[in-house]
Amino acid sequence: MTQLPRMFGKYELQKFLGGGMSQVYKATDSVLGRTVAVKILTEEGCRDDDAKKRFLLEAQMSGNFIHDNIIRIHDYGELEGRPYIVMEFLTGTDLRGAIDKNQLGDLQNRLHIALQAARALGYVHTRNIIHRDIKPENLHIDENGRVRLMDFGIAKAQNFNLTREGFAIGTPYYMAPEQVMGKPVTPAADVYAFGIVLYEMLTGLKPVTGETVESLFYLILHQQLNMEPLQQSGAPAELIGLVQRCASKKPEERPASFEAVIAELEAILAHIQGAPKSAPAQPPTQPPDLSPDPVSTKKLPLLPIAAAVVAVAIGILFLVKFLGNQDQPVAKKGADPTPTPQQQGPPPRQQDQYGEMILIPESTFVSGREDTVKKLPNYYIDKTEVSVAMWNKFAQAMGRTAKDQPAEFPVTDVAFSEAVEYCTWAGKRLPTAEEWEKAARGKDGRLYPWGNEPDGSKANVKGNPSLKPDSLQPVESMPEGATPEGVLHLAGNAWEWVEDPRKPSPEIVKMFAPLQATIDEAWTTMRGGGADFGIRGASAYEFSTVPAKLKTPWLGFRCVK
Repeated sequence: MTQLPRMFGKYELQKFLGGGMSQVYKATDSVLGRTVAVKILTEEGCRDDDAKKRFLLEAQMSGNFIHDNIIRIHDYGELEGRPYIVMEFLTGTDLRGAIDKNQLGDLQNRLHIALQAARALGYVHTRNIIHRDIKPENLHIDENGRVRLMDFGIAKAQNFNLTREGFAIGTPYYMAPEQVMGKPVTPAADVYAFGIVLYEMLTGLKPVTGETVESLFYLILHQQLNMEPLQQSGAPAELIGLVQRCASKKPEERPASFEAVIAELEAILAHIQGAPKSAPAQPPTQPPDLSPDPVSTKKLPLLPIAAAVVAVAIGILFLVKFLGNQDQPVAKKGADPTPTPQQQGPPPRQQDQYGEMILIPESTFVSGREDTVKKLPNYYIDKTEVSVAMWNKFAQAMGRTAKDQPAEFPVTDVAFSEAVEYCTWAGKRLPTAEEWEKAARGKDGRLYPWGNEPDGSKANVKGNPSLKPDSLQPVESMPEGATPEGVLHLAGNAWEWVEDPRKPSPEIVKMFAPLQATIDEAWTTMRGGGADFGIRGASAYEFSTVPAKLKTPWLGFRCVK
């Protein structure tokens, strides 16, 4: 690049941050006024067809990720013949720097970092993507201890092979034996690399070293890890065993998924802290029942989703003025919830300073209009939508303007990114689409929280004869519409954000023209219907695809953990 600063499209490149085949700059988006990082493929990289394809694939894949622990992609494209990616600008340090400077803190803090990394990788794997280059340099930690997974430059979809057969690619120290041998790479390779990184986090040492690549590869293939430094570090036996299994030479001997890794890390952390911190931390008291549960065969007529989006889009014409700058600073994580007493299995409810949470037990359940049978582990979900009172605690802590609305009502006019910030601050996260749907339908597959009948008197929806039309209700109201577990307003009241990245159809994009929404920006879904919509739109499997920047008086959220 020429002398800085210089303009690259609408981005003013201000400082060179580093790079090799691609170069990364600190920059300012001259339109939005926010600081970003711009990654530009070099001229040499543009001449390498494989490098260019990988760069574009990275942009496409990572641009679709919406997760607290994965770097956000704001934009990507090609300019002046050079492909580029625009990312959020991160402050803090990468994990390599934190390890080298001994800045990881105590064992609990190291486990919190490892858990965030595992959750990011678990999310990536649910999208059928294999990262293939897990290393400390690709994990960033900001000043608030929040981890971001970065650099998907050599990631690949499980059904997409960009490299020649037998060609190993990755950072040698963290490559799994099957990668070294050029065999087909599966998600187990990421589990292996995570185990090596976890070893290094706990000991400060690389478990595998060699003076040449050849000697390093020989050790990866043939030498077992030396567990003595781990034992000397004071790590508990369960954690040492997890590292050893993650780094097994044979893929089939490693944990089957990052869900299993996360469950073990949470259990270890809960044991260290002396009380369960979340539902998955508790091992099941008996083997899980893998047989499908009986489900209802009742169906509703197909809801015209396009009509739902039209209804929302009409409202947007009057709501554009509510759109705010979505590039807010990362919120500081709130205090840990109050521990629950030790007991057999996770407690059915948890109470913390951010409200009551209800256990959704591990079981099979049916998902979607086709009643696909799925299974999720234990998790907790907020009993209610996040209220204005709860939101204003967050606003006060962050120095933001409080909402001037009734404290007991659901907070609305909140964009997806703001909902993510609140949940992170409270030590929680947004529910996935499957988690939300399972809480609403239960394992018996009901169509509404109360059963299969579209009873408009049990939800705050348009047409409820006992409620004021088009008005929200307090988050603790209407127990008659609760799920059997006691979760309120999963049908009606405020629509709810869920973490469900999607690409909209061109027709849906056109309906959001007042927001200047584009098909390439972040889109997700909202669920549950609202006070502005009829009971049919509140069935548990229906959803509407909307831009993540959307704000309306009818759209709120709740958290899970």
